[in-house]
Amino acid sequence: MLPSLLKSTSLHIALVVVLVLSTNFQSSEPKVLEVQLNSPQELANNKQAVEAISVDQKAVNQRIEELKKQDAEKKRTEQQRLRDLEKRAENAKKQREEEARRIKKLEQQRKQKELEKKEADVAAAQAQKKQQDEQKKAKQAEDEKLKSQKAAQDALAERKKQEEALKKAEQERLKKEAEAKAEAERKRRQAQEEQMLQEQLAQEQAARNRAKRQQVLTEVEKYQAMIQARIQQNLLQDEKMKGKQCKVNIKLAFNGLVTQVESLGGDKLVCEAVIRAIRMAETLPVSKDKDVFEQLKNINLTFKPEL
Repeated sequence: MLPSLLKSTSLHIALVVVLVLSTNFQSSEPKVLEVQLNSPQELANNKQAVEAISVDQKAVNQRIEELKKQDAEKKRTEQQRLRDLEKRAENAKKQREEEARRIKKLEQQRKQKELEKKEADVAAAQAQKKQQDEQKKAKQAEDEKLKSQKAAQDALAERKKQEEALKKAEQERLKKEAEAKAEAERKRRQAQEEQMLQEQLAQEQAARNRAKRQQVLTEVEKYQAMIQARIQQNLLQDEKMKGKQCKVNIKLAFNGLVTQVESLGGDKLVCEAVIRAIRMAETLPVSKDKDVFEQLKNINLTFKPEL
């Protein structure tokens, strides 16, 4: 009974010490310790026995020392673990910082490359724009050159055209001048011939006047009167012709056929009516006498409408 009680008491005391030490060194959190003790009856019965027992203090101290050593070893292990964790954390921090520096460097390189690419794109765009501008200027210059060349060609063509026109105008002028000279010469000769004819008529009229005493018409005068009468029959007269006259030249064939009729001057309306009347007559009276016909084949007659 006593040995059992002693063992039980020693065991309980040791457990209490161990638990106390473990609580102090391992955790600051309070734990509820459940210790199964003997019943009050048993304690009362064994009270005297407990008091009589002297605990083996040496064994207890030894156990306490062992527990301290174990606790110290645990502390060293924990400290080593903490140091390892701190070292690992420091290494991890360094790695993170290194990675961050590497990422930052890569980001800077990326931004630098983006900046360089952007600058290169801007430079390429500027170069392209410059090239386009130069091409545009070159095209404009070429267009201006072609325009100038065309303007010069047009000016040359226009100058040649003007020169041709001036040359043609000069030729036309010279031609008209020659024609005018020829016409003037023709009119001069015609006037001269008319003057001669007038002189001849005057002479004839003088002769006729001299022959008036005999009241006999010459053959020429007779046929002239007949010719005038034939023409007068076909003449369409108008009130506008009153007081006006026209002189014509008539050329006749040997049978009296009118080969040519020409106005020698006078009122235009009268001349047109006379010429129309002569052409309507077609043939005019002529003498079969050669000498008389010679006087009639080219005659000038003056007509005055009788209104």
